[in-house]
Amino acid sequence: MSWLPAILSYPAPAVMLGIAVKTLVVYLLLVVALRLLGTRELGELTSYDFVFVVVIANAVQNALVGGDNTLIGGLISAATLIATNFALTALIRRVPALQSRLVGEPILLYGDGQLHQEGMRRSGLTIDELMTALREHGLSTLAEVSFAVLEVDGSISVVPKDSPVLRTRRRFRGLRA
Repeated sequence: MSWLPAILSYPAPAVMLGIAVKTLVVYLLLVVALRLLGTRELGELTSYDFVFVVVIANAVQNALVGGDNTLIGGLISAATLIATNFALTALIRRVPALQSRLVGEPILLYGDGQLHQEGMRRSGLTIDELMTALREHGLSTLAEVSFAVLEVDGSISVVPKDSPVLRTRRRFRGLRA
């Protein structure tokens, strides 16, 4: 059973704390950086977006655990990521201002018969990417579109001009008056 000590070894308590703090700092930095890159980064990945995510993951790997390659060190880093993500999600749900800052708001790309240049610029989308979204919705020209919106999840919602108007009233838990 010479392999058992290799599996059950663990770093010193100070090293464990260091792993947790470094993981927290890297996580928060990446959340802010990805938010600054814009909503488009969170939608469907292009090939260069995928390469970006893989390279970032590789680049920060050593920053998270340093030279520690113990199972416990990796579990501490993973647990810190999970706990931080859970806490940040809970905080975003409770603080609306933080939600608009970190999650973002929908951006109007096209409406009222015209392309909204400011929305296109803010979202980092090109006209070709918008036209791709239109084609995915079965439309071929902007003349067929009532409006197009970049949603907070990175998807583009397109409402055709001939779309019927549906009025819905949704009730969400915690928002009932």
